Amino acid sequence: MIAVLGECVADAFTSASRAGSMDLRVLPGGGPANTAVALARLGTPTRFLGRLSHDVFGGLFREHLASSGVDLSASVEAAEPSTLAVAALDEDGRAAYTFYATGTADWQWSPDELGPERLGPAACLHTGSLALVKGPGGEVVEEFARAAAGRATVSVDPNVRPSLATKDDYQVARWCAWADILKLSEDDLGFLLPGVPLEAACDMHHEAGARLVVVTRGASGVLVSLDGDRAAVPAPEVAVADTVGAGDAFTAGLLHDFGARGLLGGRLDGLDLPAAVQAAEFAVRVAALTCTVPGANPPWARDLTP
Repeated sequence: MIAVLGECVADAFTSASRAGSMDLRVLPGGGPANTAVALARLGTPTRFLGRLSHDVFGGLFREHLASSGVDLSASVEAAEPSTLAVAALDEDGRAAYTFYATGTADWQWSPDELGPERLGPAACLHTGSLALVKGPGGEVVEEFARAAAGRATVSVDPNVRPSLATKDDYQVARWCAWADILKLSEDDLGFLLPGVPLEAACDMHHEAGARLVVVTRGASGVLVSLDGDRAAVPAPEVAVADTVGAGDAFTAGLLHDFGARGLLGGRLDGLDLPAAVQAAEFAVRVAALTCTVPGANPPWARDLTP
């Protein structure tokens, strides 16, 4: 089992507007929730640790997660409203978000709500994104992840959002002290370490403690770095509807492949570079299929069969 800790967000996409009005299409989103859905659809038993509101969006989230096979028994029923992100797509299908996130459910974790029992029997914990940096619950999320590292593989995706958090909020080097897997995008690194070459950025994070660093580069593929040994993995060519949720789907594909081969549950001691590359090759296929449909709608396992 893999546990995923973090936010579930209502992604509202703008569409053709009429005079004096704008049409919005709302889909379930949020990086951690997207990863949980993708993992479950691939066939990995997945537990989502989230704070889900009782508002209309919270109902949408529950139905989306549960219908994809995600276990919600460790999630919290929250009194606060759901987070809303309004997405505008550019000509390449990349989304720019405006967040409505003040006082919303995702960031209100308390120590009483996030005790160690919520991890359950999971061999891996994946977390990151805004839930790890946004107060008042960010410190609680970090402490939970730090404690989980004592008995589970830990994966982190900072998934930076400059409109809601500063560079100093993303203490990635500190997180690497307890994270085994660090997944970053080129955009993340451009914000966090401007001007630093990808290879040097990987080495910095290895030195801080992360064994595996994976950098997604959109259509240019992926850089895989294991203890400083590196390989490039190309991305399949597909007709892109948009890129929403592609990075989250990649993370799910990577963790699913590791789990299927019994590599999760410790410090990745059995992982070598060829195995990491094999997992990344599977993960880019999952991400590519996600790009062929609108919104964060990752494929099911049956969609990946030849």
